[in-house]
Parts: sequence; structure tokens; C-alpha cells
Amino acid sequence: MHTYLYLCTMNTTKVTIYEQVEKLPALDDSNFFHSRQLMEFYKQTPRHKPLMAVATDGDGKVLGHLLCIVRFRLSWLPPYLYTHARIYGNNHCEAYIFGQLMEALTERLQNRALYIEVSNLSEKMFGYRELRKLHYFPVRWMSVHNSLHSRTPEERITERMMKRVEIAQRRGAVTKIVETEDEFRAFSKLLRHHNWLKPRRYLPDDRFFHSMMKTGHCRIFITLVHEKVVGCSVCVYSERDAYLWYSASRRKSFAPFHPNAITFWNTIKDAHARGYDHIRFMDVGLPFRKNLYREFILRFGGKEVSTYRWFRISIRWVNRLAKWLWRE
Repeated sequence: MHTYLYLCTMNTTKVTIYEQVEKLPALDDSNFFHSRQLMEFYKQTPRHKPLMAVATDGDGKVLGHLLCIVRFRLSWLPPYLYTHARIYGNNHCEAYIFGQLMEALTERLQNRALYIEVSNLSEKMFGYRELRKLHYFPVRWMSVHNSLHSRTPEERITERMMKRVEIAQRRGAVTKIVETEDEFRAFSKLLRHHNWLKPRRYLPDDRFFHSMMKTGHCRIFITLVHEKVVGCSVCVYSERDAYLWYSASRRKSFAPFHPNAITFWNTIKDAHARGYDHIRFMDVGLPFRKNLYREFILRFGGKEVSTYRWFRISIRWVNRLAKWLWRE
């Protein structure tokens, strides 16, 4: 446990970084991505080390907290070995508290992680000054979310995409929630095969998905054609929103069944039926003029938003070079 003090004109803010879940103070766990339970899930997952940074005032009142996930990555094909850290969102913190939490985490991880990545901030410009001060650099990113509260999914989906869904249904494609161990193994096999040549796409151990599924924090969907799993998605729920975190499909070998379309459609329909306000797609990618994945999910009636994803590389000269390359 490491503690950092920040002296202000009005009061003193203390930031403590916890490694043990049982030592955490009482926290507001409404945001699942910064919750005690998610920290515990990652604690039990191989090659992951969660760190919870907690800011308190002079009276011990919690002012804000952030969960940072340190990942240890090793692969023979393609060959690489490194550690990186990921932070999802700002957890409703005030900007100055967010800056103090980030400063403590950055100091802790300097020379221990190759790079730190901060994504899914609530607003494009949130924390801009604080992150710049800590030598992070912004990369333009795309975010897509579908509103589920004002109009039904049927009213938002394009006619072309709806035809794909109807064709898949007529040809026998069925989407269901994973319930058995055999279904889970089939899901895991497809997800890992789909992502094994994508170095940035890091998948946690199966125990992580098992824990989230059993506690009700996520639903795993699979699409079957003639009893073969051809599509899957992992949807996580936090506060009033659903988050499509991982997905995969055999869209080339089973193209006539449109497995990605039918899987996404049923994931969106399920979130709507359960009363969530939005479904958010967590990794849309860089804002290239042509982005096939982005164009695909926008056909379900989503809204495209330009945002930033922030990075800081521990090798200082590389970080300076990256800041120059991604200068605005």
C-alpha cells in the first residue's frame, strides 16, 4: 500500500494505492469498472494485477477512486514480453481529484509498465490539462453508443441490416445466453481464435469471464448454426448502461448466416428489454475515414462520437517522440 499527499490551499488530499481488496475503505461501487468486485475478479485472474487508487480528505472521506489494471503479456507467436496498464473511465471524479489519482498511479507505474492507457472518459476534454501535465499524449479515437430509452432498436436499425438479421433467422441462426460449461468452452474457443493475431486485443483468462458471468455482472451470448457456435459477445452492465466489451464471429466461413449481425442484434435487444439506457461499444478504433467495424455497428442506429484515448510510455524519449507524432 502506497500513500501520496497533495497539499492544497484549502485542505490536504491523500491518495492511497491499494493492492489488497480486503484493505479497501468503503467505496461507491455503482461504476462496475472501478468497483471492489471487479478488482477482486482481476486479482484472481492470472497475469493481472489490479491497483485501486483512493483519494481522501483530511477527515478520511473518500473523494474519488480509480481502478487500474496492470497486465503482464507474454507470447511466442508473435513474440513479445511486456507489461502495460489500463484505466477505463474517470469514475465521476472531479478533474482535480482525477489528476491527483492519475499522478499517484503514474508515479507508481513509472518504469514498471511499458505504457499506461486511459480510455472511455466521460467527455472528450475531461482531464485534458491534468493528463498533459503528466506527459500523457492524446490519440483521437471513436466511440459509438446506441440509445435504448427514446426509441426501440427496431426504429433505429437500418433497413439493410434488418434484412441481414431476418435472413439469418430464416436460415436457422439462433442466439442464446451461455448456460452450460460446453457452451462456455465453445465461446472461449471462438473468442480466442478470432483475436489471436491481434496483439493489442488482450483477453483475460477464462476464470475472469466465469466470475463475472456467475455474479450477474455480464451476459455472454453465443449464436449457433446447426449446433455450431458461429458468433459470440460479452456484454457488461454498469449503472444504467450496457457495454459490449468483447465479440467474435466466423463471418467468412458462415457468411450466409450473418453471424456478427444476428449476435449484435440480439445483444442490443436484450439490453433494451432489460431497461438499460444505452449500449456502448468499447473498442471502435481509430477514426480512419474507412473503418469497416465502425460502419457495421453504426447500421444498428448508433451515434458516433469523437473522443480521446490517452497514452504515456515509460521510455521517456519514445514518449517524447510519440507526443510529437500525435501533436495537435
